Amino acid sequence: MMTFNRLFPLAFRSAVLALTLSQSLAHAALFDDDEARRAILDLRQKVDAIAAKQAAETQRVANSAADEQAQLRRSLFDLQSQIDALKQDLATLRGQNENLTQQIVSLQRNQKDLAQGVEKRLSVIEPSDVTLDGKTFKAEPAETKDYEAALAQFRQGDFAGASKLFVAFVGRYPYSGYGPSALFWLGNAQYATRDYPAAIANFKAMIKADPQSPRAPESALSIANCQTDMKDLKAAKKTLQELVVAFPNSDAAAAAKERLAKLK
Repeated sequence: MMTFNRLFPLAFRSAVLALTLSQSLAHAALFDDDEARRAILDLRQKVDAIAAKQAAETQRVANSAADEQAQLRRSLFDLQSQIDALKQDLATLRGQNENLTQQIVSLQRNQKDLAQGVEKRLSVIEPSDVTLDGKTFKAEPAETKDYEAALAQFRQGDFAGASKLFVAFVGRYPYSGYGPSALFWLGNAQYATRDYPAAIANFKAMIKADPQSPRAPESALSIANCQTDMKDLKAAKKTLQELVVAFPNSDAAAAAKERLAKLK
């Protein structure tokens, strides 16, 4: 130390010291810049890595979103296709339903026509209920037709024609429910043609066939009329007396009493 101090003056020693310190500082500064650069490079690398990772994630999300949108579009397309198919099926079903409805209507119409046809055919051959003079009985269509035809002839004033039709009716339908009424109108037709014996016979047959008929008192009174016209007053008086006894509450009995009073 003594030798150094001697060889180098103080100013020189100060300069050397300053140079040495400056070099040390420069070296230290140089070292600090390298560290900073390395830190910056590391930071940049990290930032770049983060940016790359974010870009990759963004791309992945974008790709995923694109895939989802594509899948959604495919789903919507499939759904629309199903809707269109359902609409087509519905239109087909509606057409089939309309056809079925038309077939049902046609079938119902045919059934109705068939039922009416059967009913019409049955009405020609099947007996039906008939109510006449307070009594109900079964009569065949032809039977009713023949009876009404004979009665229509009588009402038209064709008594001879009506007599023939009623005679034919009684012969054709001996057990008909129309029988008592047919005998009554036959007797009246014969009375109108002055066939008194035949008329009396048929009026008596009518009373015997159905004594409870409202036509029975009228038939008895008609017998007395025939006998009166035949000038058989004794028989007429007897018939009137029997009428009053047999049917006391009838209008015919009241008329019979008046005629009996005139015959005394």
